[in-house]
Amino acid sequence: MNQALDVLLDLLDLEQIEEDIFRGVSRPSIVPRVFGGQVAAQALVAAGRTVPDDRSSSSRLRSSRGGPNAHSLHAYFLRAGDPGAPIVYTVDRIRDGRSFTTRRVVAVQHGQPIFHLSASFQTYEEGLEHQTAMPDAPDPETLPTAAEMLPRHLPAHVAERLVEARAAVDLRYVDMPPWGTVGQPREPRSQVWFRANGKLADDSLLHVCLATYVSDMTLLDSVLLAHGRGGWAVGDVVGASLDHAMWFHRPFRADEWLLYDQESPSSSGGRGLGQARIWTQDGRLAVTVIQEGVVRVPR
Repeated sequence: MNQALDVLLDLLDLEQIEEDIFRGVSRPSIVPRVFGGQVAAQALVAAGRTVPDDRSSSSRLRSSRGGPNAHSLHAYFLRAGDPGAPIVYTVDRIRDGRSFTTRRVVAVQHGQPIFHLSASFQTYEEGLEHQTAMPDAPDPETLPTAAEMLPRHLPAHVAERLVEARAAVDLRYVDMPPWGTVGQPREPRSQVWFRANGKLADDSLLHVCLATYVSDMTLLDSVLLAHGRGGWAVGDVVGASLDHAMWFHRPFRADEWLLYDQESPSSSGGRGLGQARIWTQDGRLAVTVIQEGVVRVPR
């Protein structure tokens, strides 16, 4: 395991300060606010730690030793988080049914809510099975790493900060990212392969939380591509996540290659919508993601 992944896992290992109340800290950010994927992943950890043991997905994740079986989350980003202050996560136990468990989590800083999450967990059961076909994508091992690609297309100080911020994850772009094709609008679709930069424990919730963390990194790139904009890296767009939803369809490991296939069907009113599917390398549809974010052109 590399040091950056170790730091990330420490961030996800929340401190319990009271029943259903947890505290998390943040890592230094490349922007003056807490990374949204971190808050979402920490909130899901907090929710999962209050779920009964019978919601374990030990039979779903290969070689798993258990962990709550999250099947969906819906979240709103309310305020920018302060990376220099702890975040307190309060969990409401909304419902424990025979098959499903629902939790609501509020993240608070400086006495104000910055993030709301609703998450649902399910006992494992067999059911109808179908999925759409996985899109074509090159072998991730043939693609350059972020550390190799970023310095070729961004100023050195920006590339260095991005590489450092993403060091816990091996993230590989299939096509040129938006900051590499500024001024050249193209189809609003992008693909990246990703996996944790090291071996993870056999805990299904941890793998889901790692995917949640990564899901906020690149999803709005497809919005920028449609307009030939490069985003914050080149300063031609101001953006922030507004809401985020994920559905976890099938078991997966976040330390094995996952294809994040992303597209944007619309942008308007200073907002952009991204939707995506996450696939395992052997073609199983693992996750569906939808996010809307602020996408403003500076004036």
